[in-house]
Amino acid sequence: QVQLVESGGDSVQSGGSLRLSCTASGYHYTPYSMGWFRQTQGKEREGVAAIHVGNGVTYYADSVKGRFAISLNNADNTTYLQMNSLKPEDTAMYYCAINGQGLRLETYTYWGQGTQVTVSS
Repeated sequence: QVQLVESGGDSVQSGGSLRLSCTASGYHYTPYSMGWFRQTQGKEREGVAAIHVGNGVTYYADSVKGRFAISLNNADNTTYLQMNSLKPEDTAMYYCAINGQGLRLETYTYWGQGTQVTVSS
């Protein structure tokens, strides 16, 4: 059974930084991509960043380019999302997902439970 466990969510002030982690287990193939998505109440889930497991190509939403960085440690199946210069509009539940394509959330097969990020002004 594939499991994704996220951690690192917290409450920070505007301009602060956080690093989210997501460790995947239980799969026996090389996933296509791992990605981070976020959702606020009343809004659709949106793609934030993704990384192709095979070639390391990264994808970012325009709203986070230059502030967020996604990385991958293949040794322990963990993906990280370094978030800098955080803004109140980054406040959301952040979800990790695996085996999708880029930021196309409908293509992702497995999802974590989410970790909350709250940015205060």
